[in-house]
Amino acid sequence: MKIYPAGKFKALCLSVLDEVSKKREPVLVTKRGKPVAQVVPVPDSEEDGENPLIGSVIFEKNIIDPVDEEWENG
Repeated sequence: MKIYPAGKFKALCLSVLDEVSKKREPVLVTKRGKPVAQVVPVPDSEEDGENPLIGSVIFEKNIIDPVDEEWENG
């Protein structure tokens, strides 16, 4: 994984983003020698226009209506 100090990353941001996209390898950004951010490539399915969240939500019931249960006061 390549490591870029924040100042260098700022100067080369667009080319670093192109590199991450092309090589499919993450890049670590540091500030004063400590990691502060990681730039990672977008998963392939999102690049193809597919949404990975489609079908991940299930409708169970109406969550707005009151619950038909009595609550005990503790």
